[in-house]
Amino acid sequence: MQWRGRRQSGNIEDRRGGGGGFSRGGGGMRIPLRAGGGGIGLVILLLIGWLVFGINPLAMLGAVDDGGGRTAQTTQGSGGVNSTPGETDDFVATVLADTEDVWSRRFQEAGETYRDPSLVLFDNRVDSACGMAGSATGPFYCPVDDKLYLDLSFFDQLQRQLNAPGDFAQAYVIAHEVGHHVQNLQGILPRLAEARENLRQAEANALSVRVELQADCYAGLWAHDAREAGYLDPGDIDEALNAAFQIGDDRLQSRNQGTVMPDTFTHGTSEERQRWFSRGYETGDMAACDTLEGRLGG
Repeated sequence: MQWRGRRQSGNIEDRRGGGGGFSRGGGGMRIPLRAGGGGIGLVILLLIGWLVFGINPLAMLGAVDDGGGRTAQTTQGSGGVNSTPGETDDFVATVLADTEDVWSRRFQEAGETYRDPSLVLFDNRVDSACGMAGSATGPFYCPVDDKLYLDLSFFDQLQRQLNAPGDFAQAYVIAHEVGHHVQNLQGILPRLAEARENLRQAEANALSVRVELQADCYAGLWAHDAREAGYLDPGDIDEALNAAFQIGDDRLQSRNQGTVMPDTFTHGTSEERQRWFSRGYETGDMAACDTLEGRLGG
C-alpha cells in the first residue's frame, strides 16, 4: 500500500504505557469466544446496555501472556509495516485518514454528514466507555464513545499466528472496525442490540454474522476507493482476502478445536468474509452491502 508521505489523521489517542493523552491531537463490536469445555464458551462483555460481539482470535489461539496480563509482543517481520519507531503509528494514522476521506465523501454524496471516530492505541489493557478490555481482546469498536481500540501487538499476531501478513491485511482490520462505526451512524448497531434481546443465542449469532459481513463489505468499499485513488500495490487485495479467510469462523474453529459449530458463528465463514469484502471492492456501491435484507427494520 502506498501510504508514506500522505495525510495522517489527527483523531488518534495514545494511551500506551499507561498514558491517556493524545499523540496527534484530535478528537465494541465484540463478544469474545474461546475454546473450552468441549465447545465454544461465550464470554459476554456488557457495554453499558450494549452487546458488543466478535471472535477473539488471540484467545482462541492461546496468545502468550507475559505474566503481567498483557499479550507478549515480538518484533514484526517483513510481512507488514516495519516496527521502526513511529512507523506503525504513521501507517495507522494514514489508513484512518483514508477512511475519513472515503466515508466523508460517501456520506456527503448521500446528503448526510460523517462524524469521524477516534482511534485509541493501547497496550496491556484499556478502559473504554464499553468497559475494560485487555490486549487479548483484539481490535474493537465501542459504539458508546465512537472510538476504535487497537493494541498494535495484534498486527504481529495477525502475521505470525493467523498467517495473514502484509500491510493491507492490517489496513483491512482498521477498515473493518471503521465499518462498524459507519453502521453505528446508520443506526444499525442500536437496532441490533435491541433485536438480540428477544432472540435465542443461535438466532442472535446469525444476525451478528450479517452485521459483521456488512462491515467486511464496507472495508471492501474503502479498498475500492483506495484503488481509485492509486494507493494500492500489486498483491494488496490478496493480502486482505487472505486475512478474511484466516479469520473466518469455520477456519478458526477447525484450526483450534478440530470441529466446526455453525450455530456459534458470529463473523461468518472464510468464504463469506472473502465474498462480501470482494463485493464491496468490486462494486464500489454501498447498496451492494445490504447483508441484513430488512431484518433490523429501519
